[in-house]
Amino acid sequence: MKRYLLDTGIASDYVNRRLGVFDKANAIVRGGSRIGVCVPVSGELLAGIELSDTRERNMERLLRSLKSLHIWPYEFAAAKEFGRLVAVLKRAGRTMQQIDVQIAAIAFTLGDCTVVSKDSDLSAVPGLSVENWATTSEISRR
Repeated sequence: MKRYLLDTGIASDYVNRRLGVFDKANAIVRGGSRIGVCVPVSGELLAGIELSDTRERNMERLLRSLKSLHIWPYEFAAAKEFGRLVAVLKRAGRTMQQIDVQIAAIAFTLGDCTVVSKDSDLSAVPGLSVENWATTSEISRR
């Protein structure tokens, strides 16, 4: 079974049904794959809601959407992978936000996993499979 781990920006597009992400996710689930977010992404989404002017409405929408997604934990295996990735990236002269490295680490520990992101930083992680589901035709209409 293929797994897709949504990064924060794409997860927000899923929750808010923007840029075709929700429809793409549903099509992939119908094909037998599993889609979810990880605990660090959940934290970023919740932080954004806490800073929102429409907190209650946004919180309700997020919690309803999370019911349809798997939530992958940040376990010790991911922490070990995080340490390895930080060293690899540092040796390559590449700096990256800690949460992006955590997302990559979780994806590696899940096995057959693709990170879905609009963030080009994640594409710089050696060996990490990354896709962007946000449709450009909808982006251009913004």
